[in-house]
Amino acid sequence: MKQPSNKRLRAVRSADELARLTAEFDRENVVDEFHALSPASRRRWTNVKRKPGRPRKGRGVKVISVSVERTLLARSDAVARRLGVTRAGLIERGLKAILAAQGE
Repeated sequence: MKQPSNKRLRAVRSADELARLTAEFDRENVVDEFHALSPASRRRWTNVKRKPGRPRKGRGVKVISVSVERTLLARSDAVARRLGVTRAGLIERGLKAILAAQGE
């Protein structure tokens, strides 16, 4: 969430007031105040530091290279756009439909 700007407030404050407000940042050896994280804090920290990535589906995905004739690819891209899915999503749907028709 974006913090509101307080540039105007900083310009109005006196030097004594600024010194009082920032005194906590002048201390040394603040490492003594650290402690082990609680389980809830640990979960939160793990979620925060996790890098964004592709969500797992099933047992994960395998990237493959497939040759497709150009006009067929253009037609399939148009269908994917119309359905609101990705190219990979359209191919996945097609494979699942064929496998279901074969009884697998």
